[in-house]
Amino acid sequence: MVPRRSTPGGHTGIRTDRALATQATARVENRARLTDHGEQALRATVLDLAEVALAALSPSAGLRRSVTLDGNGLVAGGVRYDLSAVDRLVVLGAGKASAEVVTALEQMLGPRLDGGVVVVPRAAERPMQRVRVLPGEHPVPGAASVAAARALLDQASRLGRRDLALCVFTGGSSALASLPPPGISPADKARLHRLLLSSGMSVVEINTVRKHVSLIKGGRLARAIAPARILNLTVSDVVGDPLDCITDPTVQDTSTVADALSVLREWELLDQLPGPVLDYLVKCAEAEWPDLRDADIHSVLLARGEDGSEAVLKAAEARGWHGVRLGGSLEGEAATAGRVLATLARESRATGSPWPRGTVVVGCGGEYTVNLGPDADRRFGQGGPSQEAAVGAALALDGVPGIVALFADTDGSDGGTAIAGGLVDSSTAGRAREQGLSLRKGLVDHATTALLEACGDAVLTGATLTNANDLVIIGVP
Repeated sequence: MVPRRSTPGGHTGIRTDRALATQATARVENRARLTDHGEQALRATVLDLAEVALAALSPSAGLRRSVTLDGNGLVAGGVRYDLSAVDRLVVLGAGKASAEVVTALEQMLGPRLDGGVVVVPRAAERPMQRVRVLPGEHPVPGAASVAAARALLDQASRLGRRDLALCVFTGGSSALASLPPPGISPADKARLHRLLLSSGMSVVEINTVRKHVSLIKGGRLARAIAPARILNLTVSDVVGDPLDCITDPTVQDTSTVADALSVLREWELLDQLPGPVLDYLVKCAEAEWPDLRDADIHSVLLARGEDGSEAVLKAAEARGWHGVRLGGSLEGEAATAGRVLATLARESRATGSPWPRGTVVVGCGGEYTVNLGPDADRRFGQGGPSQEAAVGAALALDGVPGIVALFADTDGSDGGTAIAGGLVDSSTAGRAREQGLSLRKGLVDHATTALLEACGDAVLTGATLTNANDLVIIGVP
């Protein structure tokens, strides 16, 4: 069952020249440190291309491409909204890329906006003229996340049939705005999030569970907004761009409670769930999704991982490189993925196959996973999937010159740490050994942040204000 007009639209091409990179809101902050060792020139090139990708993924640029104001008409993804017939125009949102979209909306709409609420990580807080900005915790929800979710529901409940809600939910919203059902404590909800995030399951599987243990996710906020109309403006951070994972509070859910229990059973997590969570999933009819067939919902993707890949390919080819696209559907165990891609790069440099020499390999929008094992609570926050992929690649590149590989989370915070990922080459493993450190032990302990920092290979961008999952760029000259 799907609501009317719920398919994504309005997506267009982007500029991908060097000027684009200079306009990027996100930068690699520690470029000097990352390029003072190893394959210095190639490292600089890969970092240039990473900044091109981040510029292409700018959600405000995506808004300007996909949404226009034509007199009293707001046009988004081919649908026109007559603002003269709208009583109230409000913004509701949460996520790591939401602040930049809302700022751009305020600039575009000015006094036409009648307020709203947006929830962002504390590091992304910025003053707004008309929209109330609230902080939430991430990647594990806390007290601020609960208060923020209540504020969103309160705003939604005030809307009527002649109102229009601009909903800006992007990656990270599940933790930033989190409201557990009655009988489940915030601590139980936080425990559930931590358990899922450290399990190694995909983000789709994680969301399949989280949506059914919430008063706001799985279309429940849309039900509270109705009968007001909903225009979703979002950034994809999920492989395949499934709307009910990207902006799930405000579209029809396509999963069921049975699906959630099946995921938990497959990953052998049922006996680790807090008791109230398991009871709710098994016994409460409210855990199932609400029916949104009567809701007026339209969704527009402002940016997706493939935009970043396309931008990098064009910029690389303009510099005389051959470009190879990995696509946006990369998934799997992080360290293994990094090792495999680096091994292919080694083979390509030695033999010209499967990629010719002079190639830049790029992938953006996929996601790697890490299973922290039974000691997850202690290990949580000491590394992340992109970091483990980088360390896996560094092991494969040990002593093999001429290749540089970057693995980074496009939001700038891999695994909830302060670093985006890693930039590695043939010298990374040797620098670790010089300090008495072991890349393999770092992977076994899932403690890669300190390891990459010690090697001078941790990539720092700060909060990028976008989120399209993982970026991979490998240079094979």
